[in-house]
Amino acid sequence: MKHIAPFLGIRADERRRLIGAALSDVPEPTSDELGEAATALMALPEREYHYAAYDLIERFVDRADESFLERWVEPMLTTTPWWDTVDGLGNAAVRPLGRRFDIGRTVDRWSESGDIWLIRAAIQHQRGWKQDTDVDRVLGLCDRHWSNGEFFVAKAVGWALRDLARLDADAVRRFLDMHPTPNRVATREAEKGLSRA
Repeated sequence: MKHIAPFLGIRADERRRLIGAALSDVPEPTSDELGEAATALMALPEREYHYAAYDLIERFVDRADESFLERWVEPMLTTTPWWDTVDGLGNAAVRPLGRRFDIGRTVDRWSESGDIWLIRAAIQHQRGWKQDTDVDRVLGLCDRHWSNGEFFVAKAVGWALRDLARLDADAVRRFLDMHPTPNRVATREAEKGLSRA
């Protein structure tokens, strides 16, 4: 990751402690204030500031409005992107806001964008939803990107299938049976999920 952005050298636990202390007396922001602050952090060169951006969003995600994903998060997903910040923003913003608001059109647009990081965020937008997961929706995204040879997309497909195996192992088995063309990265992750199911 060092080729993507320089690091200050602050460990994750220390970063979270420092952010918690810095935010302890901060009044709750508006949705736009939250987006502006996170965007300003993403504009700084060092990676820890990018992590702080999604830590900030995660803390105040309840303040984010329906436009937050498109207006603020989408540009952040493509600002100095790598799997770490894309997944961090997924955890902090995409998944919780996807449960609160109808983001179907946004997910479809990301899925068709050709941008590997937006595609990754689209595929993973329901990770962690457990019983609320729309299995058919996620399988549809996996099917759409099954032949994508980009490692980070294939890994997202695999992780989605691995998670789905806990919810509906038979659906994942059927999916793999219907996709005989190999996607080794995704298949390996899916089979890990099936072995635990």
